[in-house]
Amino acid sequence: MLPVLIVGGGPAGLATAHELSRRGIAYRLFERGPSVGTSWLNAYDSLRLHTGRHMSTLPGFGYRGGTPLFPTRDQFVGYLNDYVDRAGLRVEAGSNVTELRREGETWIAHVNSVEVRGSAVVMATGIMANPVMPAIPGREDFRGTVIHSVAYRKPDGYPGTSVLVVGVGNSGGEIASELGTAGARVTILVRQGANIVPRTIAGIPTQYLAAGLRRLPRDVRVRVASLVQRVSESRHGPAVLPRPPWTPLDAVPVIGFHLVEAIRAGKVAVHLGTIDRFDRTGAVFSDGTRQEFDHVIMATGFAPALGPLGSLIRRDERGFALRTDNVTSADQPNLFFVGMRYDTTGAINNIKTDSRDVGRRLARRT
Repeated sequence: MLPVLIVGGGPAGLATAHELSRRGIAYRLFERGPSVGTSWLNAYDSLRLHTGRHMSTLPGFGYRGGTPLFPTRDQFVGYLNDYVDRAGLRVEAGSNVTELRREGETWIAHVNSVEVRGSAVVMATGIMANPVMPAIPGREDFRGTVIHSVAYRKPDGYPGTSVLVVGVGNSGGEIASELGTAGARVTILVRQGANIVPRTIAGIPTQYLAAGLRRLPRDVRVRVASLVQRVSESRHGPAVLPRPPWTPLDAVPVIGFHLVEAIRAGKVAVHLGTIDRFDRTGAVFSDGTRQEFDHVIMATGFAPALGPLGSLIRRDERGFALRTDNVTSADQPNLFFVGMRYDTTGAINNIKTDSRDVGRRLARRT
């Protein structure tokens, strides 16, 4: 039988390869970067997982002893490389899949311009490889720098400059607070507000509690989330950002109070609204006000990296492939997705669950 083609050599691809390998299912794992976890290695230097290490593992192997509760970027990348060795996985690095198509029951991948045939495809490309950069009028006239948060590494070169961070997700909040603490004049642009939850509650990662509550009815979970926010405000003071029209259950909240503390300390200013346009030296906001900036960092999120599938699939309003369940394509046979679920229980924990599910489904074909 032809091998299963796994696209993406990050945690989702490695977890899937492990699950296929232990079931004796042949696979080929393609990673377009020079090594496993390239997208993670390219993230900003101070990145630390928001999820605890006990629920941030891939199937079969945990972290080596001495790893902190919330691993750093480098520790997580080290774990991925260690995982490859311990699981005996075969990763074809530097292999860029540009197109996928079907001929009857066979899948054909264009890998570095060479056709590779497979019996099934697992898209394990996640979202980090596909940053969303909104088109804003006047950008070509702006004399400062404009980058996506994925290109930010560390605060060197920013102290003493004026920086606009657009977006108040976890990356935007962490980058803004880091730059403000380092001495930059930072403004964070917030469209509607943000839900903020503590990283831990009584020393227990919030993620662990969220996982324990997910079987409860939604109204109960909403009440618990509201209680957590009230307790947090009683300990950290009243909210410094508006609450959005959605709950922490509907979208991943800002985890931790680094941004709140930076705002309270006057190291980060908040501007509500959006950018209407750039001019030569600054930005004009939706409320008509204008401010000058040296740098703009667009923490505007990511979209699923599904380009090789082209028109073979339908997508939802967020760009994710339509599925009949967590992993199975609604449009094509023998097409699966791992690493496409993001919620308060943690993307890595969901990868573990979904890779096992895909392994079971593919094993049933033999």
